[in-house]
Amino acid sequence: MVKDVEKQVIEMFTIRSGSYLFRKKKYDTYSAESSIHFDVQLDQDDVEELVEEYSKEFSVDMSNFHLETYYPDVNFSWNPFKKPEPMDVPDFTIDMFIQSAKAGKWLYA
Repeated sequence: MVKDVEKQVIEMFTIRSGSYLFRKKKYDTYSAESSIHFDVQLDQDDVEELVEEYSKEFSVDMSNFHLETYYPDVNFSWNPFKKPEPMDVPDFTIDMFIQSAKAGKWLYA
């Protein structure tokens, strides 16, 4: 059962990332340690949709989940020579979703 949850969550991220277009098994591509920002490369809108689907499918209470924690607002500047200030963003991995699915609530604040 535990491996099934892990496999289902990884598959959910694989489908969302568009890897199935190449007829490759996504769960062979990603692991629990895969970063949602760097490996899966999902944007804020994709994650928002995924969280809704995930919470329904795994009956996870996501009231403690705040998307702004992982996708903070970036100050925009029209000045092409001004670099944006670096943002400190916490780790955001597939394993966080796996562990939360097992617990039935979002474990990371």
